[in-house]
Amino acid sequence: MNVVVTNDAGDILMIHRTDNDNWAVPGGAIDLGESLPEAAIRETLEETGITCEITGLVGTYTDPKHVILYTSNDETRQEFSIVLHGRPVAGEPTPSDESREVRWVPRDEVESLPMDQSMRLRIGHFLGDTALPYIG
Repeated sequence: MNVVVTNDAGDILMIHRTDNDNWAVPGGAIDLGESLPEAAIRETLEETGITCEITGLVGTYTDPKHVILYTSNDETRQEFSIVLHGRPVAGEPTPSDESREVRWVPRDEVESLPMDQSMRLRIGHFLGDTALPYIG
């Protein structure tokens, strides 16, 4: 799950990831006992220092070619992601163990940042400003 958090100016909250040196919107996995919105709010706060509220759905991403082999238990999974939209309600951009830099990026600068193609696709759908969520 990922969260596209935008401020009143329309800037997007982005993290410069420590694991792959790419830029991304915050996100992660749902913990046992959490709802999707609860997980999105928690992950955003942990990675960015920003508390957000969830305001909508950007899309669902279920590429059948996105298959991961977990070598620890020889399990193969077809991964999927749900991308939500949110707005900040408190906090200041603050790096974490997962983010070496956190900042509000103007919309017209987002696509110039280095990022994984799947993240670029998801952010592109948000920037496309369609009224309906992407289902794919």
